[in-house]
Amino acid sequence: MSNTEHLAQMANDIGHYFRAQGTREEAIAGITNHLRSFWTKRMRNKLFSQLALGTDGLEELPAEALRRLESQPNVKSDQPPGGDAG
Repeated sequence: MSNTEHLAQMANDIGHYFRAQGTREEAIAGITNHLRSFWTKRMRNKLFSQLALGTDGLEELPAEALRRLESQPNVKSDQPPGGDAG
């Protein structure tokens, strides 16, 4: 499994968590906020590149969250810096 595939799987896992939290819009907002808050720019950029090639490996909700992140790069996170990005 490549690093990008692993990131896509992680994004999908985050999507599964937030899918259960409410509406589709709430799930996308939660995923977006999580990726913005806890993933490094490098991690996000790898998935932006993957998304540009197609959504192969990315489920619908994480893909939409990444599109929002890419189109709104300067929006502030609801979370403090740091986190589980390793």
